Amino acid sequence: MTKEELGREIFSASYLTGSFILRSGVYSSEYFDKYRFESDPKILRAVAREFVNLLPTDIEMLAGMELGGIPLATALSLETGLPCLFVRKEAKSHGTQKSIEGVDFNGKKLCLIEDVVTTGGQVIDGINAIRGQGGILEHGLCVILRTGKAARNLEQHGLELHSLFTMQEIKLLTADQ
Repeated sequence: MTKEELGREIFSASYLTGSFILRSGVYSSEYFDKYRFESDPKILRAVAREFVNLLPTDIEMLAGMELGGIPLATALSLETGLPCLFVRKEAKSHGTQKSIEGVDFNGKKLCLIEDVVTTGGQVIDGINAIRGQGGILEHGLCVILRTGKAARNLEQHGLELHSLFTMQEIKLLTADQ
């Protein structure tokens, strides 16, 4: 599947119209239900293969953000052989009480994986958690970047975000049909 075909598949599987409240609190008349493309093995595999092309070469581990980044990080881990971590929105109140699950990552170069990024708020939480526990984090990958504001917010936190598609790009791919 080409990148353009992948964009059309993602759009077809995930694009909804209506009235939606985004994580940022902003209302939107359109929404990408990311779980619709992340739960499709054909699309998930194609996303992971495209992510390989965006992944910086010095990365030692992947870190998937709960919930949507986890299947993406797992698929990318299978494509690259890199171990992956799972970053919770908040630490468990039982068991190990960890906010980040997986193998030891202290001193390792990680790449944060997320699905759709609007303002970068959840990614910033992930940055703080990973760095606070000794991980080296300078890069992130996302499938869809909704706004340029997110990239600027993340740059201020020392993270370069690489997106597979911007919202505008994915819409243009489907406008040609």
